[in-house]
Amino acid sequence: MARGSTRPTSRDVARAAGVSQAAVSLVLGDKWRGRVSEATAARVRQAAQDLGYRPNLAARNLRLGQARTALLVVPALTNEFFAAVYEGAARIAAKHGFGVVLYPSPEGIGPAPDPFASARAALDGVIASSMASEALTEIRGDDLPLVMLDSDPAGSLGAATVNLDITDGMRQITEHLLALGHRRFLHLAADIDSWTFHVRARELATRVAQTADTEVRTAKAPITIEGALAAAENALHGPGPRPTALICDDDKLAVGAYKAARRLGLRIPEDLSVTGFDDLALATAIEPELTTVHLDAELFGERGMTALLAVLEGAAPPEGNIPVELVVRGSTAPPRPS
Repeated sequence: MARGSTRPTSRDVARAAGVSQAAVSLVLGDKWRGRVSEATAARVRQAAQDLGYRPNLAARNLRLGQARTALLVVPALTNEFFAAVYEGAARIAAKHGFGVVLYPSPEGIGPAPDPFASARAALDGVIASSMASEALTEIRGDDLPLVMLDSDPAGSLGAATVNLDITDGMRQITEHLLALGHRRFLHLAADIDSWTFHVRARELATRVAQTADTEVRTAKAPITIEGALAAAENALHGPGPRPTALICDDDKLAVGAYKAARRLGLRIPEDLSVTGFDDLALATAIEPELTTVHLDAELFGERGMTALLAVLEGAAPPEGNIPVELVVRGSTAPPRPS
């Protein structure tokens, strides 16, 4: 059966194998010995494989009161933000008899391979943070409940979504810098084709366009300190008037921008204001400390797990974006007079 078509049922398997649904249940539940023949069991397994049938393990486990498991898929295991998302999700999961398995899918674009393709582990649902929905096709199959974090509600394949108010975060950054008097901006943008970064770029452009005599240049970089250093150094060393404020999509990018500024002999914030996004530990480990948008990653994880529990129970997940907050530190100041 082609992916994207109607999900096969145990009735379909029974029809294809020429047996009853009860026999299908016995075979796929590994309780067939002494009840049906080995030949019948083999026929049922083959029919299930041919049809791509995947039992609704979540519903079964709920009925039986067995331990349940959620899969949390993130772009990177070493990122402090996603570690905090996991902590929040696991805390809520533990209160409801769930375990949480953490699985990386680099950069969140995919496709991510199914880590349980052979075992078909008894997953009850998937929470995916900062990923493209199409990257989850192999993991989710056609039936596992899915909650998307940091994802476009209009393009999430019908899954529930939980979002931080990224738009408001970029609004706060832009209004802060405009109020300081900045008019020439460099957007050090994450070089990832992801909804969350498209939102940041769109909101920045919208806000700047509302103020006369402003301009935004964009330089893209991978979310690494080395990549940001190269991109920022190249952009700041380019022709034309130098930007007075550098808006970074991520705190790691901001650290790379700091290094680029120092290589070019620029002082922060006297010659160049710099902002980040996330409020990672890096933000207060550098000097001057970084003005950035604080994202409550643990609450994000908690809300994601709460949404998955609601979906499993057939209820509507809580609505509304999670508020974010601009934390003003020493990396931003009024621009120097021309």
